[in-house]
Amino acid sequence: MNGEYLAVTAAQLDKAIKEPGWALKLAYQVMDAEGEPQRPPAEARCMTTHKAWHAIAFLLERAGFRDYIVYGDQALTDEDWGYGPPRYLTPERVREAADALANLSYNDLIAEVAPADLSAAEIYPSIWDDEDALEWVRGWFEDLEPFFRAAAGRGDAMLTWLD
Repeated sequence: MNGEYLAVTAAQLDKAIKEPGWALKLAYQVMDAEGEPQRPPAEARCMTTHKAWHAIAFLLERAGFRDYIVYGDQALTDEDWGYGPPRYLTPERVREAADALANLSYNDLIAEVAPADLSAAEIYPSIWDDEDALEWVRGWFEDLEPFFRAAAGRGDAMLTWLD
């Protein structure tokens, strides 16, 4: 299970709401075009947090942030895009998320958190017996801020889903 993001224009979001199948095709086209290795987050239109999505959501919620940064805010469709339906963030919510992420360091986020806390909460994936597991999450989390900041700067909305 991987956390996925696609930055879209406001016009593309309107079309995606009306035609979710078109949005899924767009997501795959952009993912294919940007390819591997991923573009730097500030230059990318799509991004993944791979299997770290659940840990990021857990850490954000524990710090008092709403989980819309990981899961999106509103349902795009009831269609399954892998592990459930996609959701989206409006351009305003993308700006809000970018501002929140800009003011949040990963070290602050993991202060007083141990891998055992993630194990106890049954956070996916089950790797929390490794002392370095929280450092593995760091890289995925730290890419979110420049990705959201760039999307907010363009006035983009955001599609989110698990696949």
